[in-house]
This record gives sequence, C-alpha cells and structure tokens, in this order.
Amino acid sequence: MNRADLLQAAGSTPPPGASETIGLEVSGEVAAVGDGVSDWTVGQQVCALLAGGGYAEYVAVPAPQVLPIPDGVDLVDAAGLPEVACTVWSNLVQTAGLGEGQQLLVHGGASGVGSHAIQVARQLGAWVAVTAGSEAKLAFCRELGAEVTINYHEEDFVARILEAGGADVILDIMGGYLDRNIDALANDGRLIVIGMQGGVKGELNLGKLIGKRAAVIGTALRGRPVDGPRGKGVVVTAVTEKVWPMLGDGRIKPVIGAGADPAGGRGAPAAGFG
Repeated sequence: MNRADLLQAAGSTPPPGASETIGLEVSGEVAAVGDGVSDWTVGQQVCALLAGGGYAEYVAVPAPQVLPIPDGVDLVDAAGLPEVACTVWSNLVQTAGLGEGQQLLVHGGASGVGSHAIQVARQLGAWVAVTAGSEAKLAFCRELGAEVTINYHEEDFVARILEAGGADVILDIMGGYLDRNIDALANDGRLIVIGMQGGVKGELNLGKLIGKRAAVIGTALRGRPVDGPRGKGVVVTAVTEKVWPMLGDGRIKPVIGAGADPAGGRGAPAAGFG
C-alpha cells in the first residue's frame, strides 16, 4: 500500500492509461507467460512493479517490470518492495548520482520511501540526515542508519544541514519546501522532488539556484514508459542487480508498517490516512 494507492482510494484520478483499481506492486506466482518471454516460467514466485491494478487475483505485467523474490524475503514482504526500491534507486542513483562520501537529506525519513532511502544511501557510503514529525519517527530513522535526525516541528532543518556543510542531494516528498531546500543544498547540489504533500507551489530564488550551480528535478515513476533509457525496465534491472543482493544478505531490510486483509475492501486502505 503506497500513498498513491491511498489517494486513489480516497477519490483521486489515476494517470491516463492506469487502472482504476489500486495497487502499484504485487507478489505471487506466474500463472502464464506471453509469447517471446523466456526469463520467467509458470509457477515461479516473483514480485512486480505496476502502474495500477494490483488489488486483484490476477494482473498482467510487462515482462521487464517483473523481479525475482529476493533471497530470504517472503511473498508478503516482497509485495511491498518493487515500488519503493525502484523509486529510491531511480532517484538517488540514476538521477541524482548519489555516491560515497556525499551528504543526503531525506524529508519524511520514516515513510516507506524514506526508510528505504536511508538504508540504501548508507550502503552507498553516503551520510544521511532526515526530517520527521515525532521523536518516535526520528528514533526509527536512527535505527535504520540516519546520522542526523531533525524534528521539523521544532527545528530549522536548513540550519542543521548547513552546519554539516550542506546537502549534496535532497530527496523531497513535500514540494512546498522549495526555497528552503535550495538554501540547504551544497554547491552543485541536486534537489529531487517526488511528492507534493506540503503543497503544489513554492517560491524559487533563481539567484540562489544559479549561485550554487544547483539542479531542481521533478520526477515520478508511475507514468514512465516500460522501455527506453529512462523506462521502468531499466530501473527494474538495476534494482534486481544492485538492491536485491543487499536484501538477500540482510544489509537492508523490508519495512512494512502494517498488514491488512484485502477482503476488508475500501476500509483497509482508508485506514492508511490515520
């Protein structure tokens, strides 16, 4: 269950071409394969990245969006991995170029994307700071490896990040922090905006942006094509090769907030807003 699922369940419209049924990721057994598909066999346990439609007994998935189940991960936990893993890898690595010794700020560190981003970034050798809204969430982020945790209700995240020299990369699910994020960037920093929970508009001082030689990049995974150099297939291949081994040997772990019986209907998704 992802935030996009919750929003769609609450009445928002899915992107053009996406299913009216919620569900951006699944796990299960291959029931059939299409002509020319040789990587997957009937009965094989897999998980998959979808544009929608996952809350169903059967789904049709483009073969490039199917992933094996990571070693040591069961089907339940695997169902919650494709969307978050592909979102984090495509943004932090393929788009922002995060690497060893760089500094990352994650807004919403206790979220699904945030919790996965902390773990992956630490494995890449990056220093990680996060924002969250409660001490319990900050403690959770520290358990995952965050080195600086900031309660955004009580502290100025810009000041804390600048004390450390500024962020090379900021992963932002909020959107409305635009100008303050530019303040928090180091020179040549990259701001990756993937959500709008804090608002759809923000002021931007172009002088600050130019002075820092910074980049602001807005991106989304759901609407990408399957194929092409920035398609979902390329992301899935990289996640399978780079992230799945980290899960297999325990360097990173799936984070599941809660479980619910799909038979509970729309009531179960609605609970996610609490």
